[in-house]
Amino acid sequence: SWPRDHFLRLNLFGRKPINLEGTMIDSNEDDIPQYSGPSKSQLKRDMHALQNIGKRMTELSNEQLDTLTISDTLRNAIEESRRIRQNEAKRRHLQYIGKIIRQEDDPEAVQRAIDAFDSGSEEHTRRHHLAERWRDRMISDGDSVTGEFFNYCPDADIQHLRNLVRNARRDVEKQKNTGQIRKLFRYLRERIDEIEA
Repeated sequence: SWPRDHFLRLNLFGRKPINLEGTMIDSNEDDIPQYSGPSKSQLKRDMHALQNIGKRMTELSNEQLDTLTISDTLRNAIEESRRIRQNEAKRRHLQYIGKIIRQEDDPEAVQRAIDAFDSGSEEHTRRHHLAERWRDRMISDGDSVTGEFFNYCPDADIQHLRNLVRNARRDVEKQKNTGQIRKLFRYLRERIDEIEA
């Protein structure tokens, strides 16, 4: 049979286990996994920072928002925030925007773009206008300008770009706004930033 002291009487209130003879059994506390994540206060500070980014985004113009690579969910939330007038409702909506920003592919890129707006960067404005000109020419003239842009930016996905141009032109012809013109602009702006970084 098993020795009497082989069996442990487990203590469910956090103290060390003892055997049937009443002797404490040492346990290695290093074996217990320790929580090493951010503290609650740090998480709270991070969320406030995201809400501040969201608040700043609600103050941007539509043209500035067009330059940001953000999800349609975030864009719609920003536009909805502009229609909210009641303070408490706006505060809750900014919390919602903060949660969306945290789930974006690259929230730090959003912060850098906003910092560029705030600094009044002439270079940022120049690239913005350059992307606008490429976009407008592509919608007007089509493949010839798309090929010209490919010579300027050989790393561009020419087939994807042609699809973006075709979809944007369809929006213009049908006088609709399904976001295709904005998608074309964002793609062009991203490629310009890569070339001129």
